[in-house]
Amino acid sequence: MEGVTVSSLNFKKYIASAMAIILFFSLLAGVEKVEAAPALNINADGAILIDAETGKVLYEKNADSVLGVASMTKMMTEYLLLDAIKHKKVKWNQEYHVSDLVYKISQDRSLSNVPLRKDGKYTVRELYEAMVIYSANGATIAIAEIIAGSETNFVKMMNEKARKLGLKDFKFVNSTGLNNKDYHGGHTEGTGAEEENVMSPRAVAKLAFHLINEYPEVLKTASIPRKVFREGTDDRIEMINWNEMLPTLLYSYEGIDGLKTGTTDFAGYCFTGTASRDGKRFITVVQNAVDSSGKGSYKARFDETRKMLDYAFNNTTKEEMLPKHFQVKGKETLPVSKGKEKQVKIHTESALNTIIENGEKENYKPVLVLDKNKVNKKGELTAPIKKGEKVGYIKLVPKNGEKITYLTKEGQKKAQVDVVAAENVEKANWFILMIRGIGNFFGDVWDSIFSTIKGWF
Repeated sequence: MEGVTVSSLNFKKYIASAMAIILFFSLLAGVEKVEAAPALNINADGAILIDAETGKVLYEKNADSVLGVASMTKMMTEYLLLDAIKHKKVKWNQEYHVSDLVYKISQDRSLSNVPLRKDGKYTVRELYEAMVIYSANGATIAIAEIIAGSETNFVKMMNEKARKLGLKDFKFVNSTGLNNKDYHGGHTEGTGAEEENVMSPRAVAKLAFHLINEYPEVLKTASIPRKVFREGTDDRIEMINWNEMLPTLLYSYEGIDGLKTGTTDFAGYCFTGTASRDGKRFITVVQNAVDSSGKGSYKARFDETRKMLDYAFNNTTKEEMLPKHFQVKGKETLPVSKGKEKQVKIHTESALNTIIENGEKENYKPVLVLDKNKVNKKGELTAPIKKGEKVGYIKLVPKNGEKITYLTKEGQKKAQVDVVAAENVEKANWFILMIRGIGNFFGDVWDSIFSTIKGWF
């Protein structure tokens, strides 16, 4: 009898355990799976991944380390040329007569080049395409001479523009990204015979951010996989873009349309990439990329770029974080001084859409920041107030206190939304203001008397 009881008990325990296991897996099956974002392990001396619209940093590795950049330098030359075109200092059809230095450099086929004739004439557009598509060094120096008269003057412009753009951790010694030894004595004045351009990944990303946001037309040229230089002439050369992640090329990647490769012995294999899909665009930078064995290779820079872009596209989403006319709870109105009404309704001017990691929407909270020039010390707006008048902005802050990093203040503003007055508030006339003043005076007197009396008891 005892044996039967123990056996029954064991059987019941077995059934209970089995039921618990079945219930556990049933619960798991009913829960929508949210896969954790894979940890990025980028094999490079430095790397960074950013949202191209706001400059929000999504990943970084040694982002402030000063490293070689090689021909990624040409992004600054592109920026300065497009800026000169915009301000009509240079024209696309403007002709250039080849200088001795440009001729000498362009004939060196150990470097990336389209050979230029000593007595040849070339348009700015021809030289620009050779620089952007084929990283032609002679053509790049030619552009520097067109803009500044000499490469020495142009390098001064490069460093000055870098400072104005807010770049840190950089030094430009030439327009091309070559090592100065490749100039064979013709390097820019005031620079060392074997110096080379250096930048941090953050500085490179910031330069790329400004370039494609201020001059998005650069991508029309940077995205060309192949083009013939001087078609129909004896100087005909097929230019194959060094960015082999472009469509139809060896390491093709969906959505990629730029931006600039670079390679020297000092810098290693470098690449600044950008790709766009489903309303999202990202910028990546890798400097001295290596393969899994730790060896630098042509392919490694594209492999490491692919990792970052895969991460960005697969693990982020562009969400509407706040709808149009959103109001922060408890701050739906602001007090108004000298107005017919004593308060005014406020709300967001538009919806706020931004890039976040999948499933993170509920982990952000809206924070209202009022314009200090609009409100007085009491936090009041002063009438008259017009409907639609900006009074501040709302930013999103992670609830866990984690800091969000942006490359630029301009980009950060794109991750905010303006808060405006939802209605007009006219200024009160002198009579109403006087009556209010009298009321406030006697109210203060009464409060003082009441406080005194209260102190007697």
